[in-house]
Amino acid sequence: MDRLEAMTILVAVVETGSFTAAGRRLGIPLPTVSRKLAELEARLGGTRLLVRSTRRLSLTEAGADYVAACKRILEEIEAADRKASGEYALPKGELVLAAPIVFGRLHVLPVVAEFLATYPAIDVKLLLSDRNAQLIDDHIDLALRIGSLHDSAMIALPLGTVRWIVCASPAFLAVQGRPQAPADLAGLACVTFDMAGTSTAWAFSRGKTSERVSVRSRLSVNTAEAALDAAAEGVGLTRVLSYQAARAIAEGRLERVLQDFEPPPLQVSLIHPPQRMLPLKTRSFIDFAAPRLKARLRSV
Repeated sequence: MDRLEAMTILVAVVETGSFTAAGRRLGIPLPTVSRKLAELEARLGGTRLLVRSTRRLSLTEAGADYVAACKRILEEIEAADRKASGEYALPKGELVLAAPIVFGRLHVLPVVAEFLATYPAIDVKLLLSDRNAQLIDDHIDLALRIGSLHDSAMIALPLGTVRWIVCASPAFLAVQGRPQAPADLAGLACVTFDMAGTSTAWAFSRGKTSERVSVRSRLSVNTAEAALDAAAEGVGLTRVLSYQAARAIAEGRLERVLQDFEPPPLQVSLIHPPQRMLPLKTRSFIDFAAPRLKARLRSV
């Protein structure tokens, strides 16, 4: 029996949550997945690693310890393969990078374009999504995250901050008046979008005091770009992240209001899984991109 193959299958089953999904990930039939794991348990003296029920799959205590060891072994082998192939000696290969959609398009993509011109032996796969991908499960080398980091196992490099801001068109403010406090939003038309949290309640703070204010959503959209465009057309006030509105504010199409009541800033970080030795392609991108992204964040 191929022990490394069996370990790979076991880890895939645990990470995907099912035999079927593991087979799909690895490109092997379901009966092979079941047989290889049965052989592995037999080789371990009949030790039960997994418990299967009609609804879920879980690890036994022995299985949890064994899977943790398998992951370490497989990571060491992958690192050895990379080192032997020259990945640690010469920056080359494909770098998989994830970022939020708007920030990725406005700020990460220009940096990536510069990076590709500087490092011709590295290719980049840029994944733009507002869903926080699982770096290890999705085979992602680096990710840009906005806000608190829920996975404390990741290594994070702080790049700067952004804020939730409220803005509206000059024409709207001229007619409706400029709100001086969050309570002034009552009765004013607003443009909301799902990614801003609850669409009809906006968070504010001043000093140690925080509050959530219900707003009147005249228009609800599902992207920040649409919310900004509608606000610029005078539909109402909108609440977005500062980098999303930076250009419209600079061009005079929108004006920022209620700045004294904005909630605390959100940290922007570049994160990667913990590794003893980062591949040179990853280290090269971090060293190249970090100062450029920090500079861009200072402007928003």
